[in-house]
Amino acid sequence: MSMLRANLMAIWGRAYVRIVGVNREPSWILFDVIFPMLGVASYAYIYKAMNASREFMGFAILGGAMTAYWMNVIWSMASQFYWEKQNGNLELFFVAPTSRMAILLGMAFGGMVTSTTRAVAVILFGMLVFGVRFTFSSFPLAVLAFILTVVALYGLGMMLSSVFLMYGRDAWHMANLMQEPVYLISGLYFPVKALGFWAALAGSIIPLTLGLDAIRQLSFSTAPTGFLPVKWEIAGLSCLTVLLFFGASRSLAYMEKLAKREGRLTLKWQ
Repeated sequence: MSMLRANLMAIWGRAYVRIVGVNREPSWILFDVIFPMLGVASYAYIYKAMNASREFMGFAILGGAMTAYWMNVIWSMASQFYWEKQNGNLELFFVAPTSRMAILLGMAFGGMVTSTTRAVAVILFGMLVFGVRFTFSSFPLAVLAFILTVVALYGLGMMLSSVFLMYGRDAWHMANLMQEPVYLISGLYFPVKALGFWAALAGSIIPLTLGLDAIRQLSFSTAPTGFLPVKWEIAGLSCLTVLLFFGASRSLAYMEKLAKREGRLTLKWQ
């Protein structure tokens, strides 16, 4: 079997498990869709109480939709190798005749399916309940910004999977640390421009910041709240995508080398 075929089968194998796993317990879909709407609704009602324009409610709705991808990246991508280690499956991944990148790509594709379901539900909820309407200045650019954001996010997740595995039991704390602070620094429920230029620039190391700001500018053309011009943000996302996938490749290669040399990465509670 050629290496390409083996990697493609590994991608499909890991994606298949996640796609089918969603259907194993239908109630999980309900909880994954309903509960995130409650948090988004809170921010939307705040803007409504302030008599802010509907664009700001749209900002919160888009932020809530993108939360699905960020949560999936943190808990089902970055932390995944650590969970596999605890379950005793990590050895199988290391001895499998495939690339570790292929295994993580399969997890990413499978995770995108469930995250997209939740994101679409949140957007429909915002349109039906809060009357949010999108006025795209350029729909193709909005789609491009979304794709670059999601790809860069999963590249970040792949790179973090090595870090999480190295830090062992601290992975749980790191995952928690990357939730609320990231919500703030990326401007998930408000225009990131409000943080000030340097704080927003520092937050741009997370693809969610530039991606969400670009999507908002392109989806609500009447709201002049962008942090940077859209073309700059798309260029920044392109650079982040390349850098993060390169970093993921290097960190996974280092992790594999460490596993062979020291033989302790597969030990539980290390």
